[in-house]
Amino acid sequence: MAREQAAKPVEVLLVEDDPGDVLLTQETLLESKIQTNLHVVGDGVEALAFLRKEGAYASVPRPDLILLDLNMPRKDGREVLADVKEDPDLKTIPVAVLTTSSQDEDILKSYQLHANCYITKPVGLEQFSTVVQSLEDFWFAIVKLPPK
Repeated sequence: MAREQAAKPVEVLLVEDDPGDVLLTQETLLESKIQTNLHVVGDGVEALAFLRKEGAYASVPRPDLILLDLNMPRKDGREVLADVKEDPDLKTIPVAVLTTSSQDEDILKSYQLHANCYITKPVGLEQFSTVVQSLEDFWFAIVKLPPK
């Protein structure tokens, strides 16, 4: 099974408004042994348009995993998470919350909204790369993802 998954790139949607974190994620995934296609949107409104294939996103692939920041302009990650998990067509897509917040209420709320995991972004470059690599190893080498 792992060979079948490796032959086809894994589609990842990164919902992140910090250009530095976007760049770090891109660089870490480029160095990976698992082939991924990273799609990036800068806020929750764009994320939902991407997921619902609206407008400019009409021909995008369905993501295998969503990496979701919580604190963003226009529509925050909590709202996006709620919308995704309430939508019958989207709710099976795993959502990993990747955010700077380590507040108990954010962690609790994310899990109440059915986040699949919650990770606090580390501050340092090396630690951030380690977290992204660990996410990738877990979600794409160990976990069996739902069919599209």
